[in-house]
Parts: sequence; structure tokens; C-alpha cells
Amino acid sequence: MAEAGQTIAGVVSSVSRVSDLVRQISQATAEQSIGIGQVNEAVAQLETVTQQNAALVEQTAASAEALKGNSVALSRSVQVFRIR
Repeated sequence: MAEAGQTIAGVVSSVSRVSDLVRQISQATAEQSIGIGQVNEAVAQLETVTQQNAALVEQTAASAEALKGNSVALSRSVQVFRIR
């Protein structure tokens, strides 16, 4: 009978250790999930900023092209003037 009691006590102890391990794994999984969520949010923000930057680059290129046209027109306009 004593041997059966010791065996049951050993099983209970093992189950307790396994339960602790499962709890630790669950906690670590929850923390990793939060971390992954934060990474996903940061990537989404980076994507938004990248798209905004791309739009700004396009606007800048269009502005540069317009300025180029304006400078050519201005250059032609001032060619009629001569410095004495």
C-alpha cells in the first residue's frame, strides 16, 4: 500500500510539473503573440510611410519638371534683354 501511495505521489508531482510547464509555455506564447502583433503594427506603419514617401517623390518629380519648363521659358524671355 505504501508503494502505491508513493507511486501516486510521484504521478501527482509529475502532473504538477507538467502543468507548470504548460502554464509557462502558454504565458510565453501569449507574450510572443503580443510581440508579433507589435511587429505587424510597425510593418503596417512602415508600409504607410513608404507609400506616402513614394507619393511625395512623384510630386517632387512633377514639380521639378514644371520648374524645368518654367526656367526654359524664363530663359527665352530674358534673351531679348542685353546688358550694356
